[in-house]
Amino acid sequence: MDPHRRAAHADHVDGNVLAGALERLFGGEPTGMIAVCGACGTAARIAEAWVEIDDTAAIVRCRSCTKTLATLMFADEPPRLVVSALGELRGS
Repeated sequence: MDPHRRAAHADHVDGNVLAGALERLFGGEPTGMIAVCGACGTAARIAEAWVEIDDTAAIVRCRSCTKTLATLMFADEPPRLVVSALGELRGS
């Protein structure tokens, strides 16, 4: 039986059901992924975002409205992604 079909009929399943979809989402070139701003709706490649960066973090901002989409905390191990106004992230 297809695991996606089984999950659709179950009340609850654990996060392991997401493995394939997350691998497909994050498996390619990450800067080519499309970020949709939850504030203004602009959809653009991550490579086109404005980024403020220092030794500990990168703040990713929407180029259209300047809202913070997410903050990548890379001084921590493992790195963390804190999502703010990111409405959607999809593969290119």
